[in-house]
Amino acid sequence: MHGVEHSLDAAVAHGATIATGPSERLPHDTGARSSASAPTAEPPWVRRLLIALALGFLTLFLFVPLVAVFVEALAKGLDVYLAAIREPDALAAIRLTLLAALIAVPLNLAFGIAAAWCIAKFEFRGKNVLLTLIDLPFSVSPVIAGLIYVLVFGLQGWLGAWLQAHDTKVIFAVPGIVLATVFVTFPFVARELIPTMQAQGTEQEEAARVLGASGWQILRRVTLPNVKWALLYGVILCNARAMGEFGAVSVVSGHIRGQTHTLPLHIETLHDEYQFAAAFAVASLLAMLALVTLGVKALVEARMQRADKASDGPAAAPHPAA
Repeated sequence: MHGVEHSLDAAVAHGATIATGPSERLPHDTGARSSASAPTAEPPWVRRLLIALALGFLTLFLFVPLVAVFVEALAKGLDVYLAAIREPDALAAIRLTLLAALIAVPLNLAFGIAAAWCIAKFEFRGKNVLLTLIDLPFSVSPVIAGLIYVLVFGLQGWLGAWLQAHDTKVIFAVPGIVLATVFVTFPFVARELIPTMQAQGTEQEEAARVLGASGWQILRRVTLPNVKWALLYGVILCNARAMGEFGAVSVVSGHIRGQTHTLPLHIETLHDEYQFAAAFAVASLLAMLALVTLGVKALVEARMQRADKASDGPAAAPHPAA
């Protein structure tokens, strides 16, 4: 077992060395490439204009609304802000939001890896149908998705009588919220992994198979390390959508305050009741959860980049001597 794993590591490192070879053998082409690309370079004023437009767009549609949320949340003082967050219904909404995300993200992670590996590494009948089904939540309104679950699991739905007879509640309860969250978020991980796996091909997996590696060893030591950035990005997108989903969850929740209210639904209720300070306070909490998610992403990326540099260092040392 250990011998196979060492052989896999050596094969992957050898493939990376071969992949970097052509760029090291052609240093004299740098001037030619730069001179060839010079006629296509834009004037400095065009670049500055595009950068200014991009920064202005981000400021107007991203930074200003984000700052406005925190300003309005603290408009009546810190005591009102903390009271709105500590309120029992708000705490229940926080717990339900985190619970839905904690269930939906791992499920979509497992599905995304399996679907992407199947689509990118194998040819089979019905492949295009599977790709279409993965994209279904992107084309179907979340409200329609919620109505579908009501049609299936509601009291008057296809399984409603059976669920009632077995004293099981899906709609207007936590299971319905989790199902709706899983539905609207399951494409994110798969859609990030599929193009990355397709671009890498199957050569390394085939080499690992020739060396005697099992399917689990190939997945764990060859495939997943090569797609770690896409995998991380897909998980972050999936988690952000799970915490912020409104449409599908609104249909299946029943709007039972303190029981089936997620953070977005709780914010809507506070706003409808003209409790604007409390609504913005809870909204700022949801925004902070998104910012924490991005911070975790940046931290993990930095650590993984340092680990990659440390692992590449010993392998890169022999090149000058060669």
